[in-house]
Amino acid sequence: MTKKAIILLSGGLDSATCLAYAKNKGFDLYALSFDYGQRHKFELESAKNVAECFNVIEHKIINIDLRTFGASALTDDIEVPDADKENMGKDIPVTYVPARNTIFLSYALAYAEVRNCFNIFIGVNNVDYSGYPDCRPEYIEAYKKMANLATKSGIEGKKLSIHTPLLNLNKSEIIKLGINLGVDYSITHTCYNPNEQGNSCGKCESCVYRLKGFKEAGIKDPVKYSF
Repeated sequence: MTKKAIILLSGGLDSATCLAYAKNKGFDLYALSFDYGQRHKFELESAKNVAECFNVIEHKIINIDLRTFGASALTDDIEVPDADKENMGKDIPVTYVPARNTIFLSYALAYAEVRNCFNIFIGVNNVDYSGYPDCRPEYIEAYKKMANLATKSGIEGKKLSIHTPLLNLNKSEIIKLGINLGVDYSITHTCYNPNEQGNSCGKCESCVYRLKGFKEAGIKDPVKYSF
């Protein structure tokens, strides 16, 4: 029997690496992306390209409107700030989207049940990250416990696993892993605030972590920046 996995695929550096990792582990890939009212759609185009590159069996893009709630620089009329390099990761930034990973994982959970799949991969990271509460290991463990209590398959003893292969890696380690797994980082998109051509700003926290990772890995970042 083949192993199936649902991959949460944003189109960014981490999720692309996570997908490549699952592929390398022999899973048949079912990718799930979200058009959730975010500031731009460049990351969704990247998600499509990554899914095609790794020959996923099925790639679904789910439409939900988190702009209805707003309260995030990614889903509201709030300016994306330049990174405060001295304090990154210390406070929860304005780019935090309330309950985003809980919402995404819940869709993945439903998709997994329908596909008779017991593995979900998510590219959360607890090292070089912006302090988001839904990227922490205790959150993932709590969600996994809930998932196995809330589903027909879990009650019947078919336990779901949530895989977080990047959780304890820094950005340079993630990039080196991805290069070894064949990830083409030129087709990924990380920036929170790109220009109209899709070139990354190089100033938001997401860009700063990405650039730092490539520098420490000794590899040139292949995406275009506007600076």
